[in-house]
Amino acid sequence: MKKKSINFERSLPNSNLINSVKLKKNFEKSLAEVRKNLKNKKNLFESFSKDFKLNFKLKELDKFKKFQRIIVIGLGGSILGAESIHHFLKSKIKKEVTFIDNLNTDLIEKVNNFKNLKKTLFILISKSGNTLELLSIVNALKEKAKFNKDNTLVITSDKKNQINTFAKKLNIKIITHRSHIGGRYSVFSETGLIPCYLLGLNIKNLKKNIRDYIQNEKTILIENLKNLSFIYSSQKINSLVLLSYCPGLEYFLLWCQQLIAESLGKNGKGLIPIISICPRDHHSLLQLYLDGPRDKFFYIFSSSEKKKNKKNGELFKTVLNNANNYEVLNCQKNSIISLFKEKKIPFLSISLNNRNEEIIGKLFSYFILETVCIAERLKLNPYNQPAVEKIKILTKNNLFKSNRK
Repeated sequence: MKKKSINFERSLPNSNLINSVKLKKNFEKSLAEVRKNLKNKKNLFESFSKDFKLNFKLKELDKFKKFQRIIVIGLGGSILGAESIHHFLKSKIKKEVTFIDNLNTDLIEKVNNFKNLKKTLFILISKSGNTLELLSIVNALKEKAKFNKDNTLVITSDKKNQINTFAKKLNIKIITHRSHIGGRYSVFSETGLIPCYLLGLNIKNLKKNIRDYIQNEKTILIENLKNLSFIYSSQKINSLVLLSYCPGLEYFLLWCQQLIAESLGKNGKGLIPIISICPRDHHSLLQLYLDGPRDKFFYIFSSSEKKKNKKNGELFKTVLNNANNYEVLNCQKNSIISLFKEKKIPFLSISLNNRNEEIIGKLFSYFILETVCIAERLKLNPYNQPAVEKIKILTKNNLFKSNRK
């Protein structure tokens, strides 16, 4: 029997809602709709399909493959997908890669001081093409970067916008960001695939067997959804803690945090997703998790891949028992699961059995499916972020006011 690539374990209090037949049928209907939309060219789930076609030919990127240094610039979901994959598969990537995903003036200054910056490939990503922070970063780098058609790629909408106009003026190649796929859902479209391709990763494997995964893991997914439906309906739970014992998954958790917060934090509903990296947080937050208020649900991420780390040897043998770092980490994860069960603290454990493109692709697809189905259950639109749009408008208005003084 083939070993599963992702293993799930869950522990939740008993509830009639969890075992609801009606709830199961609702989620089955939602997943059937997803499978149907794999061929719908105006639906984000089209990008899950292996038949999904890029809106350009890959050979058009051949001239950019020569670059050994790549700088990707974008904000939020536009960049987090590729950034997550890069950090998870860092050992496979031979190129020097920098992601600028914030107005980090220290990082921007550091990039400006790179030697031979003109021999660097820049990938600029913004669906709207008017993202204020991206425009500011590009403006700060323009003198040293010398953006041009030979060292720059732009991914943006085909509507008139600031970045589109900037690229056309310099004859820079523009790749269309599909209007029906939002940034946080775009990892399987051009937005996520182009940076990964130029990093030397196998982009076909990112979506390998996702259709079968949706079908084969339907039972597990529905059980998880029923449990989470109870959590989201509970008046006692107000936080989701993303507890990670898997090095390299930190940026995936940032993507996950955005996905959950922007998709489900609406109309007075939603839970706060908190990223917690272990075992570091054993020494800061674990006391609260175990003995504080019971208002949290935990996702526990770990990896059961076999590491070839050397044993720690004779030093501290009476404490470490010759265990290597990987074994210590796994032991800590198993201990927290045991304590959560003992204290009846609700959790969903997700263990990855390998580290490759296919595994991270399945992880992305699982959380997108989970989020969309929960949104349907809560009667929310998971694809918009109306409150964020208000902040963008207010920020631009205030910027012009401050500059007029």
